[in-house]
Amino acid sequence: MPIATLNGIRLSYEVTGTGPLVLLIMGTGSPGRVWRTYQVPALVKAGFRVATFDNRGIAPSDESAAGIRIEDLVADTAALIEHLGGGPAHLVGTSMGARVAQELSLARPELVGKAVLLATTGRPHPVSQMLNRGEQALQDQGIKMPPEYAAAIKAILNFSPHTLHDPNRAQEWLDILEYGASTAPSPGVRAQLAMDRSRDRLAEYARITVPTLVVGFSDDRMLPPAFGREVAAAIPRARFVELEKCGHYGYLERPEEVNRAIIDFLTAAPKG
Repeated sequence: MPIATLNGIRLSYEVTGTGPLVLLIMGTGSPGRVWRTYQVPALVKAGFRVATFDNRGIAPSDESAAGIRIEDLVADTAALIEHLGGGPAHLVGTSMGARVAQELSLARPELVGKAVLLATTGRPHPVSQMLNRGEQALQDQGIKMPPEYAAAIKAILNFSPHTLHDPNRAQEWLDILEYGASTAPSPGVRAQLAMDRSRDRLAEYARITVPTLVVGFSDDRMLPPAFGREVAAAIPRARFVELEKCGHYGYLERPEEVNRAIIDFLTAAPKG
């Protein structure tokens, strides 16, 4: 993957396909390559040039262990769009990546064509805040959960019961999650976890003018679809879609439905 120095850091990215640019923005602690299993092939087939990248905090991009702000991620994303030829580019973000897309749509609307926000929120919630603080405390106190237990907890938090009901599918995901849990989180991931998530931004999103689709996942325990509905209600003329039988990782659980929603929205003619 190419590495460019943008916004004062090294940023690792990859571009596939030809056509209008779509930039995929990943969530906390995950590399950009996660998109390449399902979303990148579908978008390339639909006629888009697709860019994935590792947010600051995720090697080989700079980890920025001294601290990360949402404003840093927004500026990184804007710099990458300009590096790839300038906007407008379509944005697809999930979780933290959706927050980046929201804030970039607000701060630099000239760089954004359309925005798709998966599993998003515009305000904090006590449960998610406490879970985040707990994850930070585990790392700071040097507590390492057994990989088997960490994998099971992550599966329960991020996948739909409909996915986990199938023993074969559940075991496949548990194997993947257990492998990931066998290595300690990097300082960059710790910095991402420590980002300020305390601000309620819903009132500010009333100033977003970018055409926006918000996608909620019916069984999302991390960010229930009600949070996405709030974001869609705050953004003028935004659309909201709720997809059934998927959790926080809905783009991996039911990729065909998620890809269809993304592509239909990105290829739809503007309403005049």
